[in-house]
Amino acid sequence: MSNYQKTIAKEVSLSGVGLHTGNIVTMTFKPAPVDFGFAFERIDLEGRPIIEAKVEFVTTTQRGTNIEKNGVRVNTSEHVLAAAVGLDIDNLLIQINAAEPPIMDGSSKYFVEALEAAGIVEQDVERDVFIVKEVISYKDEETGSEIMIMPSDEYEITTMVDFGTKILGTQNATIHSIKEFKKEIANARTFSFLHELEMLLDSDLIKGGDLNNAIVYVDKEISPETIEKLKVIFKKDKVNVSPNGILDNLTLHWANEAARHKLLDVIGDLALIGTRIRGKVIANKPGHKINTLFAKKLANIIKCEKRNYVPKFNLCDPPLMDIHQIMEVLPHRPPFLLIDRILELSDKHVVGMKNVTMNESYFVGHFPGAPVMPGVLQVEAMAQCGGVLVLNTVPDPHNYLTYFMKMDNVKFKQKVLPGDTLIIKAELITPIRRGICHMQAFGYANNKLVVEAELMAQIVRINN
Repeated sequence: MSNYQKTIAKEVSLSGVGLHTGNIVTMTFKPAPVDFGFAFERIDLEGRPIIEAKVEFVTTTQRGTNIEKNGVRVNTSEHVLAAAVGLDIDNLLIQINAAEPPIMDGSSKYFVEALEAAGIVEQDVERDVFIVKEVISYKDEETGSEIMIMPSDEYEITTMVDFGTKILGTQNATIHSIKEFKKEIANARTFSFLHELEMLLDSDLIKGGDLNNAIVYVDKEISPETIEKLKVIFKKDKVNVSPNGILDNLTLHWANEAARHKLLDVIGDLALIGTRIRGKVIANKPGHKINTLFAKKLANIIKCEKRNYVPKFNLCDPPLMDIHQIMEVLPHRPPFLLIDRILELSDKHVVGMKNVTMNESYFVGHFPGAPVMPGVLQVEAMAQCGGVLVLNTVPDPHNYLTYFMKMDNVKFKQKVLPGDTLIIKAELITPIRRGICHMQAFGYANNKLVVEAELMAQIVRINN
């Protein structure tokens, strides 16, 4: 799979029946910019509210994975999201004129076909991938359901289902790469047991149900009353039970279609993490509840890892800029030059280094017997690193000075002591305009995040 984000080339629409409402639903897939992720737009409501497809918005998992934001809901999101992930798409706006996507045939097949018809294009920003380094697991002690993920070079998924019935039995399904999704998983249809179907009918749900959009396993003796109900709801003159225990002689695509559909659900539910995964998922008796609880656990781990991420640089490599080259760009001079090397530099980011030694003059008074690098100088070092970034955009940097405009969300995590090597990484939050640089900066020492801040500065030409 490509390391760059993808979206679709043009918008595409499809229509179908909502499973529970029975109403015609139109859904439109639209291209989205980088780092957008997946989101639903309820165009049937005032203001066209958007609900991001994130696990933090999951409200209920009955009859599907339902998300809600500010009182606006989208139900059964998993089949659509699975199609997007299965086609290696990262950014997609999904417009919908109802609370639930069309059920279609109960699989992801038609969503896959629509997205492919729109065309898939690569974008110019690398995708964020969570690389699994250790086993992470979640278990529901009450049901015995368990999901775990372990290191792998691919995004692999295995599902194992066992409903304790002779009709369905124990089934397994596996894909060794998400590239197999379209061929092996996308066509797997949703399924239900007869006793569940009767409950839904009694609750006046599945008004859009059809024996062609769900596999119904008959796990109990079917009564004449139930037969009559099914004939009415499915608009059939006759309802039969085939020898393999499925209503209306529906032909299975695969003998293990139920396990494959559970795998489809896992992919759709884990899409709510919002980050691509590189690891092997093993799900024993998966369902939307445990899928989304596991997704929340993974999302929290990923958030923590990002917050504490320490970039790795080989300090033995020749620097991109040494101290002499830095002084050709920055106006600062000792003892207030707080950057020793520039390790990386692009039009959007910079990485610099400061060797903190006991010879620093400020250690005389900060503090006697307990030397600590002042926090304000850590922020200044980050600002000087950003100064290299912004001054690199002008042909004559020696004719400019850099002035602080603002600093926000400054946090000091660890002490910086004599002997530490302070690594600073600064990235633009917005493009540089009129000499103004707005950046997010992080400082690391001893493989730990020690300081972070959001900084804004401006370069001003020196009056000659």
